[in-house]
This record gives sequence, C-alpha cells and structure tokens, in this order.
Amino acid sequence: MNVSLDAALAEAEARYSAANTASAQRHAAAREAMPGGNTRTVLHYSPFPLAWARGAGATLTDLDGHDYIDFLGEYSAGLYGHSNPLIQAALKQAIEDGTVLGGPNRYEAELASLIKSRFPSLQRLRFCNSGTEANVFALMTARAVTGRGKIMVFDGGYHGGVLYFGHGGIPINLPLDWVVAPYNDIDGTLALLREHSADLAAILVEPMLGSGGCLPARRDFLAALRHAASEFGIILIFDEVMTSRLSSGGLQAAMGVTPDMTTLGKYLGGGSSFGAFGGRSDIMAHYDPEQPGHWPHAGTFNNNVLSMAAGLTGLRDIYTPAAATMLNARGDTLRDGLNALARKHGAALCATGIGSFIGLHFAGTVPDHPEHLGAEEEARHGKLHKLMHLDFIDAGLFFARRGYMALSLAITEADIARFLAQTEEFIVSRRALMDG
Repeated sequence: MNVSLDAALAEAEARYSAANTASAQRHAAAREAMPGGNTRTVLHYSPFPLAWARGAGATLTDLDGHDYIDFLGEYSAGLYGHSNPLIQAALKQAIEDGTVLGGPNRYEAELASLIKSRFPSLQRLRFCNSGTEANVFALMTARAVTGRGKIMVFDGGYHGGVLYFGHGGIPINLPLDWVVAPYNDIDGTLALLREHSADLAAILVEPMLGSGGCLPARRDFLAALRHAASEFGIILIFDEVMTSRLSSGGLQAAMGVTPDMTTLGKYLGGGSSFGAFGGRSDIMAHYDPEQPGHWPHAGTFNNNVLSMAAGLTGLRDIYTPAAATMLNARGDTLRDGLNALARKHGAALCATGIGSFIGLHFAGTVPDHPEHLGAEEEARHGKLHKLMHLDFIDAGLFFARRGYMALSLAITEADIARFLAQTEEFIVSRRALMDG
C-alpha cells in the first residue's frame, strides 16, 4: 500500500468506494440535475462525497449508516453541534408561531442588541442572509461613503462566493477594482496603501485567514492597517464571519484593534442562514429609513424568524463568554497535541489556527501567509491531504479534505484524544509517503 503515494491513494479510494455505495448512488443520481451532483463546491471531493442522513451532537451518520465524529463543524457554522436541545426548541417554537411573517418580530432587536454589546466596532448593525451578502453590503457601503472605487483585499482571502482571492481569484468574482496585498506583510501592504490611498474606499481583511489555511494575522499587521486606514480616510472592514467566535468579542476584541466596520455570519444564525454588517454610527446612519435621503437595504429574509430565534438563543443562552473560553481552549489543546506529535516523530506536518479553528499543513515550519508552491509540490501536498482525509474517514473521523477543522461545542476531550491517536497512527503508517 505504501509503495508509492499513488498506490496508497488507489487503495484508499477503492476501500472508500466499496464502503459507501449509498453515497455513491446518491452522487450519481444528483448529477442528473446539478452539475457535478453539487450545489456548494466546497462540499465536493473525489471520488464522491459522503451524503449525510442525520446528525446528533458531534456525530454524523451517512447514508450507509456509518458514524463519524464531526471535526468540520459545517465550516464553523455548526458551533452548537447537530442537535442542541435549546436550539431545537427555539426553532420549533418559531415554526409553531408561524414563519414568513413579513414584519418585525420578537427576536431581531434583542439579537442585534446582544451582538452590539459583544463586538467593539458595532455601534449599529443590520442583518442579511449570509457572510457573502454581509461583505458585499459592507464594501458597497464603503464605496458610497467615501466616493472612492478601489478595495484592498489580501492574497489567500475568502469573503464569500463572489469574493475569493486564493490562487489568483475566480472568474465570477465581483468586477470591482481590487488591490491585492500580501497578508501579514506590513511593508509590502503599506507600500500599496500609499500608492492607491487616494482611490481606496476600504480595506477588507480576515483577522485570521480561514479558507487560506487558518493563518492568524499578527497584531502588529492589523494595527498597521488600522493606523493607515485612519491616516488615509479608508474604511477598515474586519471580516469576522468565521473569527467572531474566537472570543466573546471576536478577534477584534482579543487583538485590541477596532475596525470601522465588521461583517458576521455562519454560527450566529444558530444553524440557520445568517449574515450581518455594521460599524460606526455615522456610517450605518445612512440606512436609517427615518432620515431623509437614506439608503435602502433590501432582503426578504434578512430578519426571518428561524435565524433570529435560533441566533438569539445560541448567543444569549449557549455561547456565553465562558463557553467561548472553554471551546477555544479545547481547540488549543488539539492544535498543541498535533504539533507535539509532529515534533515527536520528526514529521513534516503542522497545525495552524487560533482556538477552535485548526488548519493542517504538510510542512515542517508554521506558515504565517499563503504559500505558493510549484505545481509538482502542490500536487504532492494535495495527494497527502486526500490520503489523510480518506484514512481518517475510514477511522470514523471527519474534517475537510484541505485539512480544515472547526470544533463544535459538542466535541469532547475523548473525541480530541481519539483524533490525536489517529494522527499518530497516520504519521507512523504513512511516514515514508510524507517524506516524499
């Protein structure tokens, strides 16, 4: 099996295909209506993705009846696990009280007030339907406020389905005037800021690259962005769609750097679709419909009762500051354990991230910016990620093929111990392949 990386992959894929015939059949049928049998690209992986029948706590069950401990956590949206009783009760009550009401409801103002109290930059905020929407609204707000057109983003950044800046971007990105800067590179970024300062409306940055590999921003880098934005009259936007869960006040509170605007999404809907954008009162006042000349902000489901009810219950009753501290400490335990195993065995594997977010890299040193490998080395890393993904699935542990994890509150210390044990097994059994 370990004669070569390709041979090991062929064996692992054959084992996977034989064990998951119901998911394979579902994938084949789905291809008849959807390109590639898929409607969310990140969920696709070869030879076909597992299809889920149900979830409970931190356990997922696929169509073939196999159980897995879920370390992916719906790409950070699944903070509360798959069956939190408080979330389920809130959703059931909202359904019983009637949906699509077409007006303000009992939940949204309290949820907005609670979010405002948690995040330093949010003097006022408005809801929308996803992190993508939140970032689009924030960017267009910055352009309208400043009267400028350019937007600074960062290599490796991901801000939504039409705001993707990894590997050179994608053809369906919004056709705005982008200035792509190097992440965590103060000198390189400041040079670009000075060059384009008169035309820049906004700086949009993740305080930790998520899709880009769970690479945290250095505090001095964020502080430099804050200083330059103030100096040049640019609106600094923190995309905290993912990172808002990394402390009770997001990474902006943990880092002590306050942006002009913040975007939110994912877990804050309690498992339902959710987005929010907000910031300084003078910026958000443009959306006050009681003021002359206000800007309209549409969205049929901006305040839908399911998201508002589940979001309020989750943030108020479950993800308290104490719960945030506990979960992120548990993530640190897993990350530290993974890195300790790599050092113990001298393996070219490292874990990055902050708190409950973890990114696995087949590298001997921890990167702080997206690495651009040659085609051959990138292909080898891709194969190693694929092999690890399939081996862990075979062991009943699930995370993203690219090596991304987002722990839920349902993950236990025993689950973490099991993941660490499987990691050591993978390093020992696949070491020759990892060394190339």
